Amino acid sequence: MLHRDGNKLVVQGPVTIDNVVEITQRGAALLDENNLIVDLKNVTEVDSAIVSMLLEWLRNARNKNHQLQFVHVPQNLISLIQLYGVAELIPLSVDNQQLN
Repeated sequence: MLHRDGNKLVVQGPVTIDNVVEITQRGAALLDENNLIVDLKNVTEVDSAIVSMLLEWLRNARNKNHQLQFVHVPQNLISLIQLYGVAELIPLSVDNQQLN
């Protein structure tokens, strides 16, 4: 579901309304270093709840004066980010620049 690997948070499996609260809370507890990378490569299913999760993690990190970057963002999540008009708020890695 979620684990820490150095300066990287790795999210695995589905992130949907069914489990987003737990993943959001676990992730927020792990945001303790600057410039963390959130790797979404192994996310298998998403719904609109994941957008709220990413924004919550960003708020949490910024409140601690830390930064997050999202990498390997699945295309279906990019579509949701665009749909909700929050592309300028969610920092994606170079491999996801098609969003901008």
